[in-house]
Amino acid sequence: MGTATGTSAPTTDAAARDRVLTLVGGAWRELPPGAGDRVEATWVIVARPGDVPEAARRYGSSDTTIAVLEHRGPLAHALDAGHSRRARVDRTPDGDVVLTAPTLSFVEETRDVHTGTLTCVVTDHVVITAEQGDAAVLDHAAARLCNGPAMTGPGVQQVLAAVLKTLVGSAADVEVALGEAVATMERLVFSTERTDDPLEPIYDLKREIAEARRALGPVTSVLPDLISDTEDPSVEHPARAWLPHVQGTADRIDRHLEGHDSLLDAMLQVHLAQVSVRQNEDMRKISAWAAIAAVPTLVAGIYGMNFRHMPELSWTYGYPLVLAGMAVVCVVLYRLFRRSGWL
Repeated sequence: MGTATGTSAPTTDAAARDRVLTLVGGAWRELPPGAGDRVEATWVIVARPGDVPEAARRYGSSDTTIAVLEHRGPLAHALDAGHSRRARVDRTPDGDVVLTAPTLSFVEETRDVHTGTLTCVVTDHVVITAEQGDAAVLDHAAARLCNGPAMTGPGVQQVLAAVLKTLVGSAADVEVALGEAVATMERLVFSTERTDDPLEPIYDLKREIAEARRALGPVTSVLPDLISDTEDPSVEHPARAWLPHVQGTADRIDRHLEGHDSLLDAMLQVHLAQVSVRQNEDMRKISAWAAIAAVPTLVAGIYGMNFRHMPELSWTYGYPLVLAGMAVVCVVLYRLFRRSGWL
């Protein structure tokens, strides 16, 4: 555990890359404390996730916490594009908390959902965090903590609240962006004008929604582990005021994502029904023209049988009369098919 005055750290290349925020006089700032300042809490943002165990050692974390980071936490696995982002909460006998959670971001140009990983080590007076991905949760949380409204509770709880609220807020932004993309797709599917086949874009959106839900699901699963510590009414817990709100927001986002996915399912069914209707219309037109073409084909077939004695073969007006009869029958059929809507 750290002390109220902070822990001095040796200067290393990794430490030089760290971003350090301190709580002095009830205000967070990204400046080194002055002489005589009493540091109430320290927040260390590590540049690379692989440097978290080293940072934990520098800031006095227990051997148990470091073991969790190295052997049980997400850093024990390769964080590549094919590795599943998992969320978990580990508590050590010393009272430290190691939190791992996926992050979400959305690329407007390609309508892609990107996932990352956030690691947070919480001790008595020091919080060590690292992020992988382009969600920039830690940058926004730091700006929120330094420039936003003051948060209640001990310093480390303020950091945890800012990080989790920002993480869920970024997921909410992704959900809103996906909702707008689904609305655009809905207008495309129900457009009266012939457009490109929306089947592939619908499946692309469903895949991105599924990725967002896979990333958000673990977050909603670990929040109850944090909330369980606040359920004892006899103990005043600083997280009791904000953790249930974060949990409720995460559940609401998941319900909205499920609704977007269901709407895409409905649009897929509508599109397939429209394709079926258009195919039926095309088949009716083909059938109508085939019926019209069958009349001259029938007459030509009869007079092409080359029998010696056939009516009108020697009649002067037989040929033009047959042509006129075929034309009249074809016109009558055409008008009948047009009146019935087949043409």
